[in-house]
Amino acid sequence: MNRTTQSLIGAAAALAAVTGVAALTGPDGAADASAASAARLPVERSTLLCPAPSSSELAETTYTSFTPKGKGTAAKKGSAELRAALTKEAGAKHGGAKAGKDKPVVALKEPGSPVNAKTSDPEAPALIGTADGALAPGWSAQQTTVISAGGGRAVLGAACTPPDTEFWFPGASTARDRQDYVHLTNPDDSAAVVDLELYGKDGALKAPAGEGITVPAHASVPVLLSTLTTEPTSDAVLHVVARGGRVGASVQASDDKRGGDWLASAADPSGTAVLPGIPKDATSVQLVAMATGAADADLKVRLSGPSGQITPAGHETLNARSGMVTAVDLRDVTKGEPGSLLLTPEGDSSAPFVAALRVTRGKGAKQEIAFIPATAPIETRATAADNRAKGTTLDLVAPGRSAKVTVISSAGSGGGTAATKSYTVKGGTTLSVTPPVPAGAKGSYAVTVVRESGGPVHASRTLELPEGGVPLFTIQTLPDDRGTVEVPDAGQDLSLLTN
Repeated sequence: MNRTTQSLIGAAAALAAVTGVAALTGPDGAADASAASAARLPVERSTLLCPAPSSSELAETTYTSFTPKGKGTAAKKGSAELRAALTKEAGAKHGGAKAGKDKPVVALKEPGSPVNAKTSDPEAPALIGTADGALAPGWSAQQTTVISAGGGRAVLGAACTPPDTEFWFPGASTARDRQDYVHLTNPDDSAAVVDLELYGKDGALKAPAGEGITVPAHASVPVLLSTLTTEPTSDAVLHVVARGGRVGASVQASDDKRGGDWLASAADPSGTAVLPGIPKDATSVQLVAMATGAADADLKVRLSGPSGQITPAGHETLNARSGMVTAVDLRDVTKGEPGSLLLTPEGDSSAPFVAALRVTRGKGAKQEIAFIPATAPIETRATAADNRAKGTTLDLVAPGRSAKVTVISSAGSGGGTAATKSYTVKGGTTLSVTPPVPAGAKGSYAVTVVRESGGPVHASRTLELPEGGVPLFTIQTLPDDRGTVEVPDAGQDLSLLTN
């Protein structure tokens, strides 16, 4: 065995543990067989990016940072800090100078207890954060912005996300009654170059201004989507590709009459999609989908409710066309019961696609919107960082086999005692619950879902903060937190690299 081969494998294992590179998983969330002999270790470093919250003078934003308690790194110390990113102008002026010379906006000290910070500054910047040691595995952060009056009144919730090189946003818009900004944030020491591609019902939109956008190091750049094209499109798909470097990307959608929310990126293109947590009182549900490959995706449409699955009347199937956006008005599809939308292949179709829902609650002048992108299953654990004693709902869907989960509500940011409760989600159903409220909780608390056994589970969290008769709310899906990674056993993998 040559020494170089051994060194390469050792380096690869160390890199996986530090960067959070996870093992490949199949469509049911199970680890690939080739990784069956791998050890699962906690990540040692995590990076999260939070977009600039709002330019409204009436906005009040709460940042929440949280790491669940876990095994493996409990004895290690660590830090988790969110610091201000540079603006586009400052980044260009300073040649990508590092952010973080000022005090951190949010600094987490220990696992199991969330911390908050608040701002009403309309020029509050995007945040760039890192966590290491005991605070890295499962580190979560969220910003919740309340605009209680004016044309932009809304609750805008965004889970801070790790950087990547590609994002899909079904449900974006370049229409005149919407102002959608994509926020691009670069956490690294060198500039990133990003392409923005827009698609409508007839295919790709002409958007030459979206090509080659430079995002300076440690900086954030907002881009108004309607300035990229002369073709107003109500139901669009935005594709963000970093051809140099990596970025965080989130879309802030504002509707002239229906408030707004953050649109998170959808799960990677796949032949199936699960969109969890449509509220029981949704007055309108709009589905936006597009096949991303060379072939159309022919899909079955099902609604998973508390007692099982049904086919929405008149919407039994959906043809998601290649490179062309399909939008379907499902109206008040939940009919007074919470539910989740399931999209599965029809016949032999296996073409990959992306999908998201725009959900409206309320009527007339008292409407509010939120978005539910397709989301990957919880393989081990997922967290929603900012929850309140009133107005928090957790939706869990098991599209296949039944599953058992444990829900842990942390202590509050101002004190209290964590609470735990176990649930069984029957196969083919959506279970909508109020998470256990921590005893004596003060401030907000985090909710962590741990998948214990059974089939795949997908989840979302709804936070309702009504104001003046308007049902203000926000929905965040809960993808796996990737707090642990598969590190191949060197003794078993060496043979793969030898002649």
